[in-house]
Amino acid sequence: MQITFHGAAREVTGSCHQIVIKDVQGNMHQYLIDCGMFQGRRYADEPNFEDFHFDPKTIEAVFVTHAHADHTGRLPKLIKAGFTGSIYCVHPTRPLTRIILEDSYHIMKENTEREGEPLLYDEEDVTQVFEQMQTVNYHETVEMTPGISFMFHDAGHILGSAFLSIEAEGKRVVFSGDLGNSDVPILPETEDLSQADVVICESTYGDSLHEDPKDRTTILRDLIEQTVRNQSVLLIPTFSIERTQEVLYEMDQILLHDLKTNLPIFLDSPMAIRATEIYRHYQNYLRFEADILREPDRDFFTFPNLVETLNREESKVINDRPAPKIIIAGSGMMSGGRIMHHLQRYLPDEKTQLLIIGYQATGTLGRRLYEGAKQVRVYGQEVEVKASVKAVGAFSSHADQNKLTKWLTPKEGDVPKKIILVHGEFAVQEVFATHLRYHLRTEVIIPEMFQEIEI
Repeated sequence: MQITFHGAAREVTGSCHQIVIKDVQGNMHQYLIDCGMFQGRRYADEPNFEDFHFDPKTIEAVFVTHAHADHTGRLPKLIKAGFTGSIYCVHPTRPLTRIILEDSYHIMKENTEREGEPLLYDEEDVTQVFEQMQTVNYHETVEMTPGISFMFHDAGHILGSAFLSIEAEGKRVVFSGDLGNSDVPILPETEDLSQADVVICESTYGDSLHEDPKDRTTILRDLIEQTVRNQSVLLIPTFSIERTQEVLYEMDQILLHDLKTNLPIFLDSPMAIRATEIYRHYQNYLRFEADILREPDRDFFTFPNLVETLNREESKVINDRPAPKIIIAGSGMMSGGRIMHHLQRYLPDEKTQLLIIGYQATGTLGRRLYEGAKQVRVYGQEVEVKASVKAVGAFSSHADQNKLTKWLTPKEGDVPKKIILVHGEFAVQEVFATHLRYHLRTEVIIPEMFQEIEI
């Protein structure tokens, strides 16, 4: 069995791992785990346009751990290059992936029309993804051929997220996908690892610890109170899938139980609005800290203060509403989307509060603001940053060092003989690798891009 890393190798985005497995008759089979977009750059920049370093026609199937673009964004490109096999995922991942890929194509098409940038793939390729996609349940065995089987397990990262176990060649290999934070208010906890010979593990926050998850409500309530007291604007750039729904749930609970105010809260993200509808539809996959279905509206993401601005005309009205107000808008890394207009308008105001609640990739505007930039460029214009910037790890949808270490220590069986770190910045991975070698006494590898590892 060989694994080759075609993305998320010593960086966070672009997850794409090729695995070659021998069946019981000695025949070789090739599969992909995820096929994601490299982020932090424009769609038209390398390496998204580079040819795959394998022949897509030889890949028999793709297993998608969850819908985020850094795990699904190059699926249409894979099909354009000749892939004809099946794409497997857990049921909610299919509709979430659809809104992400359709939005990505829309953005790329706009860039093509406005700036002449090339398209990464065609609209027909996006449509074909869902012709080839097959949905399965958690814990359902997917037997590809005698001696090779796959199974999805709940990762607690976003709706429908999974880690993947593979039984083949007498071994059990696990790909973590992205593992969720602890005590997420709307998702089940990450399932235990159980047992594995080799684990390919994400390491986004492998060098750090998040705030206590219980603090996230207190932090958000304090920010809302400050916004009302200062008659100011609270900007929350958010990822449309999971972070938006978590924030809405927290706000619903705060306004229901702790804080009475008519402060308007604008959800200014068409993708987030569509994603929230999918969360409502698949509520049987969710878990809530409060018995929210007993509340009068029987809805966990809607409350009187919330205004959803689906089209551009509705979005423009936000500017006419005086402070105080809260604006939740995409994109989460501030690399595009409606948040850009609000940043341009409100960053120069020292009363503005900017709340960062997710990972900010190198090269993004969000990363520069996170690192304390006093001046940034938005839509070609220099914007002075006088707003206060606060980052809260407790809202992250990724596990921190403690959670990752605990997950890698099975309750049954031995520690994995080999742990391979992906989906993390190299400096972070070096810290995490040292930590794991000391605490788990096992082999830890940090692969380079296109490196092949024999299992």
